[in-house]
Amino acid sequence: MSSKGFRIEKDSMGELQVPEEALWGAQTQRAVENFPISGLRMPRAFIRALGLVKWSAAAANRELGLIDDARADAIQAAAEEVASGRHDAQFPVDVFQTGSGTSSNMNTNEVIARLASDKLGDKVHPNDDVNMGQSSNDVIPTCIHVSAALEVNERLLPAMRHLAGTIERRAGELSGVAKTGRTHLMDAMPVRFDQTMGAWATQIRRGCNRVEATLPRLYGLAQGGTAVGTGINAHEKFAGSFARHLSERTGLDFEAAEDQFESIATQDTAVELSGQLKTVAVSLMKIANDLRWMNSGPLAGLGEITLPALQPGSSIMPGKINPVIPEAVCMLSAQVIGNDATITVGGQSGNFELNVMLPVIGYNLLQSIELIANGSTQLADRAIDGFSVNEGNLKEALEKNPILVTAMNPVIGYEKGAAVAKKAYAEGRPIRDVARAETDLSEEDLDRLLDAVELTRGGIKG
Repeated sequence: MSSKGFRIEKDSMGELQVPEEALWGAQTQRAVENFPISGLRMPRAFIRALGLVKWSAAAANRELGLIDDARADAIQAAAEEVASGRHDAQFPVDVFQTGSGTSSNMNTNEVIARLASDKLGDKVHPNDDVNMGQSSNDVIPTCIHVSAALEVNERLLPAMRHLAGTIERRAGELSGVAKTGRTHLMDAMPVRFDQTMGAWATQIRRGCNRVEATLPRLYGLAQGGTAVGTGINAHEKFAGSFARHLSERTGLDFEAAEDQFESIATQDTAVELSGQLKTVAVSLMKIANDLRWMNSGPLAGLGEITLPALQPGSSIMPGKINPVIPEAVCMLSAQVIGNDATITVGGQSGNFELNVMLPVIGYNLLQSIELIANGSTQLADRAIDGFSVNEGNLKEALEKNPILVTAMNPVIGYEKGAAVAKKAYAEGRPIRDVARAETDLSEEDLDRLLDAVELTRGGIKG
C-alpha cells in the first residue's frame, strides 16, 4: 500500500498509517479499522459533551495546580472548538465499538491534543495532558449524562411544552363543539373537543413532569471516579472542581455523583430517563392515532376534522391527502420504544465495576430525545395548529347516535331506552325523531335531554 496521503503515527502497540489531514492519531485509527460496522457515529450532542468535559477537566486541573495556564488555555480553546461543532468530521468512530467508549474518548483526546499543540506551539499529550485525571470509564458515563441533560433542557422540554400549549390553545377555541365520544371504537356519549384535547395536553404535561423528575439524578456525574470509582490518578478535589466549572459553563446544576462506583458500574439513570421517554412516545402515538381516526375519510371514514394538506398522498390516486405528520409521529414513537429496549439491555450489562454498552446507550438515548423533540414540534405546528372541524359531519353523527338514549334512561327507563336506540339504529333515523314517536317526552324534554353540549357536562340535572 502506498504511503502517499498518509502519515505514520505511533502508540503503545506500534506504528500505523493515519490519513494525512486527519486530526486524530493512532488509537482513533485503530478504532476506525476495527469497527467498520454500521457507519453510525456518535451524535452531535455527544461530541459537544465530550468537548465540554475536556474543557471542564482542563479548568479543574488548572485550578488544582496540576497544569500550567498556557497548556490549560490551549486545551480549553481546542475543546471549545470541538464542543461548538467545528470538527465533527474528525470523529469517525462507529457507535458499535469498545463497550466503555474508550475509542471515542481517545478520539477526543487526540483531536484536542493536535489542535492544542498547534495553538501552543509545543507538544500537548492526549493522555498526559488532555486526559489528565480522567478515564474513559468516567468520561463516557459523564458524557451520557451531560449530553442528555443539555438536550432535555434545551430541546425536549421546550418542544413538549410547545405541543401542550398548542393543544390547549386549540382546545379553548373548540370548547363549544361537541362530537361523538367513542369507547372500543364504538359510538359512546358525546364529548367536547376541549375535553378530548385536554386529555392529550395532560398526557404531554405529565410527560414533562416525568422527564423533569429524572433530572436530579442526571445531573450527578461519574467524573472523578476514573477507572473503577476509586478516583485513582485524579486529585481528591477534582470531581467537585470539575462539576462546578461544567455547571458554570452550561448553566445546569451538575455535581459529583453521590456514589461514583454506582455511576460507573451502572447506567440506571439512563434507563430511567429512557423509560420516561418511552412513556412520552406512548402518549404521542395515542394522540397521533386519534388525529388519524378523526381525519379519516373524507367520505368513508369519521371525517370529523380535516388535517392540513401538506403533500400529495398517492402516486396513483389523484387528490388523495394522507395524515403524514401523525403517521411520522407514530413511526418515531415506535423507534423510541425500540430504543428503550436496547437501552434496557444495555443497562443490564454492568459487569462488576463497569457498564460495557455505553456508546449504544448514549446513541439511543440521544436519538430518542431528538425524535420526540422534533416530532412534538411538527405535530404541534403542522397538524394540531391547522386542522379544521367538519361541524356538519359532527352534527349528523350526533343526531343519529343511538347511545344518546342513555340521557333519557332516568326518565323512560333502560328497557324503553334500548328499544328506542335499536329502532333509531335500524331505521337510520335521529334519536329525537324516534323518541318523539315512541315516548311521552315533550319537545322541551327532548331539547333538555338531548343537548349534546349539555350532555358533556355530566351528572343528573335537578
